[in-house]
Amino acid sequence: MPGVFEKFGIKFLYPENWQIAEESGDDWPQTVTVQSPEGAFLAIYVYEGGVNLRDLVREAVKAMQAEYEDIEAEEILQPEEADYGYNLDFYCLDLVVTAHIRGALLPGLAVVWQSQAETREFDQCELVFKAITTSLRGKASQKR
Repeated sequence: MPGVFEKFGIKFLYPENWQIAEESGDDWPQTVTVQSPEGAFLAIYVYEGGVNLRDLVREAVKAMQAEYEDIEAEEILQPEEADYGYNLDFYCLDLVVTAHIRGALLPGLAVVWQSQAETREFDQCELVFKAITTSLRGKASQKR
């Protein structure tokens, strides 16, 4: 049976063997991370509405570029599962890492998420990432 996360005005399903970690406080964004047993993760950042989604996604990409050298970033103008996004590839400790940063507008909220893993693991987890974000964007997530 899948786990259910419901806080910060969002709701999504995730595999029961994945771990949830949330960072909540009084300030926005609110953050929740879902991590696979092997280390792949999906971090979700929830912002109050009225923010520029493209700017939020670009800020996330710039933060990654500041953290990692020689990062390849490809803008995705019409990703299937989001309103806007980037695909990233970079080296970290002799591993090739893939990350996708996406953003979407939900009623009253802007949500940016980053899925990331070593490239081979990313390929294995990509359908799980998509299932989580599809449930995030589904009708259940629009309850406030």
